[in-house]
Amino acid sequence: MAGHAEHYYGKHGTPQKYDPTFKGPIYDRGCTDVVCCVLLVVAIVAYVAVGIVAWTHGDPRKVIYPTDSRGQFCGQQGTANEDKPFLFYFDIVKCASPLVLLELQCPTTQICVSRCPDRFLTYLGAHAAGSASALRYYQQFCVPGFADLHKAPLEALRDRECPAMLIPSTPLARRCFPALRAQQGVLMVGNQTTYDDGRGARRNVTELLEGAKKANVVLEARQLAMKIFEDYTVSWYWIIIGLVIAMVVSFVFIVLLRYLAGIMVWVMIVMVILVLAYGIFHCYMEYDKLKGEAGSDISLKDLGFQTDLRVYLHLRQTWLAFMIILCVVEVLVVLLLIFLRKRILIAIALIKEASRAVGHIMMSLLFPLCTFFLLCLCIAYWASTAVFLSTSNEAVYKVFNESACQFSGQTCNPETFNTSNVTKACPDAQCLFAFYGGETAYHKYLIVFQFYNVFMFFWLANFVIALGQVTLAGAFASYYWAFKKPDDIPAFPLFSSFGRALRYHTGSLAFGSLILAIVQVIRVTLEYLDHRLKAAENRFAKFLLGCLKCCFWCLEKFIKFLNRNAYIMIAVYGTNFCTSARNAFFLLMRNIIRVAVLDKVTDFLFFLGKLLIVGSVGILAFFFFTHRIKLVQDTAPSLNYYWVPILTVIVGSYLIAHGFFSVYGMCVDTLFLCFLEDLERNDGSAEKPYFMSSDLKKLLKKSNQGQKDA
Repeated sequence: MAGHAEHYYGKHGTPQKYDPTFKGPIYDRGCTDVVCCVLLVVAIVAYVAVGIVAWTHGDPRKVIYPTDSRGQFCGQQGTANEDKPFLFYFDIVKCASPLVLLELQCPTTQICVSRCPDRFLTYLGAHAAGSASALRYYQQFCVPGFADLHKAPLEALRDRECPAMLIPSTPLARRCFPALRAQQGVLMVGNQTTYDDGRGARRNVTELLEGAKKANVVLEARQLAMKIFEDYTVSWYWIIIGLVIAMVVSFVFIVLLRYLAGIMVWVMIVMVILVLAYGIFHCYMEYDKLKGEAGSDISLKDLGFQTDLRVYLHLRQTWLAFMIILCVVEVLVVLLLIFLRKRILIAIALIKEASRAVGHIMMSLLFPLCTFFLLCLCIAYWASTAVFLSTSNEAVYKVFNESACQFSGQTCNPETFNTSNVTKACPDAQCLFAFYGGETAYHKYLIVFQFYNVFMFFWLANFVIALGQVTLAGAFASYYWAFKKPDDIPAFPLFSSFGRALRYHTGSLAFGSLILAIVQVIRVTLEYLDHRLKAAENRFAKFLLGCLKCCFWCLEKFIKFLNRNAYIMIAVYGTNFCTSARNAFFLLMRNIIRVAVLDKVTDFLFFLGKLLIVGSVGILAFFFFTHRIKLVQDTAPSLNYYWVPILTVIVGSYLIAHGFFSVYGMCVDTLFLCFLEDLERNDGSAEKPYFMSSDLKKLLKKSNQGQKDA
């Protein structure tokens, strides 16, 4: 037996030995992983340089405002186009497909206008009618500076000073697109199925866009987006109230957990079971109520995708699916509780200890706000740099013409185009704005800058999270290793831990976050390749890519787990990242049964807590926004889609609850590692007393000699 134990410990490192001088987080420590600290500082300086370059060359107006054929922005304040926010295409037919429209590179003259045309009108027809009002209306859709209303119509059309026809249009993304709509399966513009092409011929509306069906999808998506936006405008304050309620409920839950941990855990378990049971009952009642109603038995496959999600709630199949899912979740929860009932008692003891630790270090509940603020800074810098980099390109002009021309598609300069050889060889050629790009040395490095921007975002975001974890771990370790709690807890443990982390272990945090960032960037690259290869037919490549994605997903999860425990060791012992990761891994491997069961049970209980908070707030939001609470029935706003604010409240409530429980999770993980170290270092004798709480000692049947546990 002794030989077996020797082999076991030799395989997974040497257990910690008793150290009479060890009284918790070591204060006399030195800087660790200095090289990585220097590397992080250099990388941040380079990141700032990339940001300065992006802000110097970038122009966000290219994203905000559409650009006409002369390269000028539509609707920009302080310019001649200030009161002309929409882009108008002279000949929309030349925009071959919706894809071209979305890429905004239509090979026709484009001008800025104050409004989109709302009637059918041709230039020849306006001249033939001799109506001054019709000509004045038409003039606003001619090129800027065109004032000769009496110019021969054919000459104006030849010189492309005016469009051949106007078609009723609707603004979409600040661009005038034909007002397409489908009526009884027939595509129409306005109230007509044909239009005058400006040359006396009638053409079918379907010729306006080759991909008319796709265009309708784009317009329907825009309509859906507008309705969702309208719902947010009338319900945003109720959403904020819902999130405040979630925050209050989470805080009250945490406070109650501090004083009534055991009762709260069991109440939480029972409440989750009851909430799931109510969900099953509600789904069954809705399923039974729809029995016999017309159209309720249509299958989801036959119905297809509908933008109005309320349609699905009138189907029995939808409620049956919800009921089956909730039943499966209910059964899994009950079975897990039955099989893990003994481990739940130890987990409750750990949660009680964590509650006491959080109660003595209440500032820890507010610390996630600091982490959240720093993450917001990282996201804001990354997003702004990405936008400025993507708009760093210069305007590219190309030759467009209707007849055959050897210069077609070549780049050109609009200032010298009229005096070039192109106009002599191709009289009908035009030099029009095509897109933003460029072939200069700077623009060739844009992809490198964008990649570096993404990489630094992952690195800094992981560093911020690591800093928060080390800070909390150091504070809670100070609590555990205080023999007489709370008398022996040092003053301001949270701020002391934060200072130690920044002063001594910036390099170690940079090292751990760098490893994780590299894996995450590889995962993002694989996702990008998978997206690009969706249309490919190489099954082996798809299979290989799927395997790589799975492997790197598992690797990322393992590194996150290892980093988290390594940071706890760094906070306690002040060792470098590699040493801390090795010691944490071997300590966990020596107690693999406790890790696999006990630690995961606490995670499961915390998940139930988050589920209870989110479920309670979500049910309240559902009854409120569907006008089912009679007391406030008239107060709830009228919505296009009531699921929009409900989903927003649910997602926001989960993030809020996760923020509160993340402190508890880090506390439990820290106390758990300290608990394992305590078992290895000490034996309960007068010389080597246990530091664990009395509840844990009772559950494990341990005791300190010569002392009576409270």
